[in-house]
Amino acid sequence: MKLRLLLLCPLLTIAILVAREVSAQGVYLCNLPNGTREYRNTGDTRGCRKLDLESISTIPSPAPPPSATQAKASTDPSFPRIESQLQKRRDQDRVQILLEEMRLEESKLSELKREFQNGEPERLGSERNYAKYQERVAMMKEAMIRTEKNIEALRREISQLK
Repeated sequence: MKLRLLLLCPLLTIAILVAREVSAQGVYLCNLPNGTREYRNTGDTRGCRKLDLESISTIPSPAPPPSATQAKASTDPSFPRIESQLQKRRDQDRVQILLEEMRLEESKLSELKREFQNGEPERLGSERNYAKYQERVAMMKEAMIRTEKNIEALRREISQLK
């Protein structure tokens, strides 16, 4: 019975929220033969009664004013600007940093793959329990997947800069 009440609360909330939309047809509470209750927009079945709901009034929010920073940036001559040559150098430095990060991630991935040995890494002495070994193999797989995703993200970022 409590489960039914928990299920009816969201339904009632939704029914009240959309009451304005449905107010032309009305909202009906129907008691079904199996004892459950349903909220419907038509009362064409036996056991339904129309609910009298108050109309919901809504007030639209005002349109946001143009942002002050955009207006100031476009009109204010004292707004800081960067020379194009300086920006190009910064972009080149960024690409170099990203390429270095990608190189490091690729070397990390190759090391992980070498250690992983196609899903059969060497068993350590501390892994007498097979479950510990499987746990380490699963962690190695996750690390390889994470590293591959990092490489993919770095490639996307580099391609957007060029």
